[in-house]
Amino acid sequence: MPVQSSFDYAVIRVVPRVEREEFVNAGVIVFCLERNFLAAKVHVDDERLKALWPEIDVDLVQRHLEAFPRISAGDPSAGPIARLSLRERFHWLVSPRSTIIQVSPVHTGICESPEQALDRLFERLAARELQEKADPSLRSG
Repeated sequence: MPVQSSFDYAVIRVVPRVEREEFVNAGVIVFCLERNFLAAKVHVDDERLKALWPEIDVDLVQRHLEAFPRISAGDPSAGPIARLSLRERFHWLVSPRSTIIQVSPVHTGICESPEQALDRLFERLAARELQEKADPSLRSG
């Protein structure tokens, strides 16, 4: 029987106009201390972001979102935060922010593979627009 491990995760959100509190899910962060795993996946849906704020600089948002996977991986080019321990990096990444890039509350789960959990959560919570583009029948209403 495969060994199961607990993990924590949070959804990365883009909130183009903070005062309106509307957001688009743009990624997922998964942390599994037991498996020494911390990773993030991100994707920008420029159409949805522009629907909420036509003047948004999507390229700038993309560059800021790309910091999440780089910091998670401990990439030296991501700055001093990337040199922290896995636990410290995770807590820094999920700390509350009042900027247009925010994270959800932290949730927990059980998995056999944190890599598969990351892929599954990303597809379910942040990549819906990728699925809709591949299969237009998935679009609601």
